[in-house]
Amino acid sequence: MSRIHAQAVEANVAGYQHDEVAGYLGHAYHRRRLELAIGSLARHFAADRRVPLVADLGANDGQVCTWLTGRGMRPIACDIVPHARRVAKERGLLTVGLDASRPLPFGTASLDGILAGEIIEHLYDPGLLLRECARVLRPGGIVVLTTPNLAGAQDRLRFLAGHSPRQVDPFHEYLSVHIRPFTYGMLATGLRLAGLTPSRPLSNYVVWRTRFGELSSGWAARLWPTLGGSLVVAAVR
Repeated sequence: MSRIHAQAVEANVAGYQHDEVAGYLGHAYHRRRLELAIGSLARHFAADRRVPLVADLGANDGQVCTWLTGRGMRPIACDIVPHARRVAKERGLLTVGLDASRPLPFGTASLDGILAGEIIEHLYDPGLLLRECARVLRPGGIVVLTTPNLAGAQDRLRFLAGHSPRQVDPFHEYLSVHIRPFTYGMLATGLRLAGLTPSRPLSNYVVWRTRFGELSSGWAARLWPTLGGSLVVAAVR
């Protein structure tokens, strides 16, 4: 692993500890993107008589895994932070240590599904993750990714005005570790190169941030998902 690659991993571990990530799951913005992602998984497995085995990459303390269980899936909580895995195990979940910058710790064609929420933008080599997802999924399996949208409505206008999009702020408290921002087109290209077939994107909210607060529209995100704040993209092997 190169020095810069190792530094990226270290920065992510330091910046995304158990309590911080667990807190944002209570925010409507993040709950909505997760509802969309889990809904995509559930629809894919609706006709499957088996209980699908689904790995949650970057699962933190396993809260989202309990939502997967509630939708009829058998989740595996995967995370790099030992404390988070301990909490997930206390919830009765199967846990696996995960460094998403390396090959996934699963056998070839061993998983029915993968949830990769807000993780690909943190990786020095996102192509490796996508190829690994294709490797460990069984034929007909599905991966659902969520990632901040580089080309949201406000950021498009910011760029036209000569300002950097919000997602590429190297001095922001947590956006600084988003080292690979994506548009839908770029993410779809990466999925196809990995041998996966991407779906039309979904999005949680179209967001407009002002100094007085945020304006958000779920209606606009349903109509124009590529303008939304988060991209939710499913892809089938």
